[in-house]
Amino acid sequence: MEITEIKQQLTIGQVLDHYGLKADKNKRLCCPFHNDKTPSMQVYAETNTVFCFSSNCKLHGKAIDQIDFILHKEDLTKHEAILKAQSLLGITESNHQPLEKLFKVFQANIKKSESARSYLQNRNISIESSQAGFNATSWAQMKHCIIFPLKDKDDRIVSFYGRAIHNKNESKHFYSRDRKGLYPRWPVSSTKTLILTEAVIDAATIYQLRDFTSHLVAVLACYGTNGFTPDHEQVIRELKHLEEVIIFFDGDEAGREGTKRIAEKLRIIKPEIKLSQVKTPEGEDVNSLLQSHEPGILAHLVENRKQLSFSSRKPSGEEKKPESKTLNAHLDTSNPLKIIYRTLTANYYVKGGLRNEADSMRVSLDIEHLQNNRKSRSKIDLYEDKQVERIAREAAEKLQLRADLIQLDLEQFTELLEQHREKQNAPKETAPEVNNIALHYGKQALEFLSKPNLIKRWNELIGKAGVIGEENSRIFLMTIAITHKMKEPLHALIQGSSGSGKTHLMAKVYNFIPQQDKKNFTRVTEGSLYNYGMYDLQNKLICIEDLDGMKEEAQFAFRELQSKGVIISSTSTKDDNGNVSAMERIVYGPIASMSCTTKGEIYEDNMSRCFIIAVDESIEQSRKVIQYQNQKASGQIDEVKERQCTEFIQTMVTLLKSYDVINPYADKVHLPEEAHKIRRLNGLYQAFVKAITLMHQYQRRKDERGRLVSEKEDLQIAAEIMFESILLKVDELDGSLRQFYEQLKAYIKTKGNDHYEFGQREVRQALHVSKSQLQRYLHDLEQLEYIRQSGGYANRGFNYKVLYWDNIQALRAKVKRHLQGQLDQLELVAA
Repeated sequence: MEITEIKQQLTIGQVLDHYGLKADKNKRLCCPFHNDKTPSMQVYAETNTVFCFSSNCKLHGKAIDQIDFILHKEDLTKHEAILKAQSLLGITESNHQPLEKLFKVFQANIKKSESARSYLQNRNISIESSQAGFNATSWAQMKHCIIFPLKDKDDRIVSFYGRAIHNKNESKHFYSRDRKGLYPRWPVSSTKTLILTEAVIDAATIYQLRDFTSHLVAVLACYGTNGFTPDHEQVIRELKHLEEVIIFFDGDEAGREGTKRIAEKLRIIKPEIKLSQVKTPEGEDVNSLLQSHEPGILAHLVENRKQLSFSSRKPSGEEKKPESKTLNAHLDTSNPLKIIYRTLTANYYVKGGLRNEADSMRVSLDIEHLQNNRKSRSKIDLYEDKQVERIAREAAEKLQLRADLIQLDLEQFTELLEQHREKQNAPKETAPEVNNIALHYGKQALEFLSKPNLIKRWNELIGKAGVIGEENSRIFLMTIAITHKMKEPLHALIQGSSGSGKTHLMAKVYNFIPQQDKKNFTRVTEGSLYNYGMYDLQNKLICIEDLDGMKEEAQFAFRELQSKGVIISSTSTKDDNGNVSAMERIVYGPIASMSCTTKGEIYEDNMSRCFIIAVDESIEQSRKVIQYQNQKASGQIDEVKERQCTEFIQTMVTLLKSYDVINPYADKVHLPEEAHKIRRLNGLYQAFVKAITLMHQYQRRKDERGRLVSEKEDLQIAAEIMFESILLKVDELDGSLRQFYEQLKAYIKTKGNDHYEFGQREVRQALHVSKSQLQRYLHDLEQLEYIRQSGGYANRGFNYKVLYWDNIQALRAKVKRHLQGQLDQLELVAA
């Protein structure tokens, strides 16, 4: 509506009446814009203006029309004043007024209304996260109500819900005419878990809590126990990744009956999903629980929800639909590379299996005639309706069948394939063995995690599981592997020469992680990581056996997953008409990772993101490994006990949950400034302290927000385990090169002359190093000016001489004093 139309329809008298102002018989009133004791504002009904004659008034000398009066009275912008004027005329969202603009007025109102803000504060509801506004008198409907926007799938406001804040209202709940839309917003397509609440206030309560903030978890308000609308039904049908719906209704008879009704509807709409109910205490609702308990009460109740069960009775009448077992009766998936679907019209075969792509279903399809076995073969995306129609038509012409029946079969076949693919990808289906193990060892594992000296006892258990030696490295890697559960996982780069046991060490630690939480790769091609499903790698432990064999493109994708937790690729796709367009492929992390390499500084980018762990290549370690091999070959090792220890560790990993962690001592301990890339190393150290705290979660207290709190013991343990890795960051020689150089210096010392010249053959034989390894070591030491050529010939061999006799023990002691001194200071402060 134009301003001129508003002024023609809205009189100045209506505006004054709205604000409770009444002129006397002389058409004068006390001016509301200054402290006026005698009427000094004149009303001119003919021109719909007012004029204040007082020189004390800020508006003195100005003729004020209807819109300007509203603007100055409520301290609004011109645009907001126009909206308010329109609302005084009774213009609603059903005709002229865009709801987004009207809601901006409500948002401005709530900032000025102390009663509205107090109402939400008393209910522990955030104005910002709940998207709440307030309608005092701006709109003819829902006066004196907190306003919540209901939105469509494009995130546009399509109607309102109003909650009255004064008891004088006969009803507390109001909705716009022709109510539609969802609150707080339409769930994203990646949603796996959906929480339904009985009321909008309850949804606003849950939506603001961090425990439920995730692109995998969504919350929606039902509009009362009978308020499950077609919009709710539509969104649940459209959520392809939805695995569970949790109904969190009030703890009264109406809430329990409403839960049953909605559960029955959901069973018909999507029979394959899990349905759960939160047992709300009697007489309570979601919001009242938050008011009377700690914030963690809601997460606790949701975590302890009960799965809903149903009788075998099928719904009657129009609601009667086939159960999932009946649907799957005609689908033969015994051979995953040849899935068969048989109907009364034809036989359908999917050759080569199903791709793990959530946004498409591209298959190689054979349609076979039942009598003469003629086939129609094609490649098709079953998610594309136009392709399905075309294939049905072409197959019908070739096989002399009805196209409409083939199309119906293909639509049903698509539903069954979709259910089959989701079942295959469901985490609970991938590792039943680990679940059984967890049930068997659960109580013992919980006791183990609750007792003191956890890290020491865990390390000893790793040794009993068959990991020989490497006492520090194995518990270091174990801690890193466990962080796949965390929001910010850690990464390890294991260095060692060929045959040093680095891959064996990684494989042993890999076995301690439950099957559904890990992936191991011998080889990774350039684009393979981009081709995983959107959530296939999320919170997984990824192990790369040979980082040296990865090409740069694959390494780049791997690094992005490590540091950013997501990789996005832009690819080309064709539609049915052959038109080429761009599409995005997204693979989400985060991931924890372990990888092996024989090289060092070549992987500078990788090293700065990872903890560097050098395997023990000493003679003592070799003796331990050989002794173990001999004992195992002679039957002295109890392999059953080793397997039981491995299963027990898997159970403990399963019992550990993901928590946010805070370290109150984070600013009290500083790493050596000489360390390489000190910023990133410090971040790794702080993350490792959190990982140690996570392992001690059954022994650590939580703050009021449910976060684990690190203790001084965690910093001490982290520093001890990380010490060698920190030292490697300070030392300019990598792990295996440092071990070789120390052995070389010790050999030269035996000759009694620091200027002793040596040749390659002599060192190979003395230190038992291969020719290629020795050449790499000597080349690197020469580049770093630790040694130099001192003579010899290319055809007879060169001689070398040590130039720099560094003292690694002194460096080690310095770093140790630096860290331990700060840790000791923490104890003194505490004392």
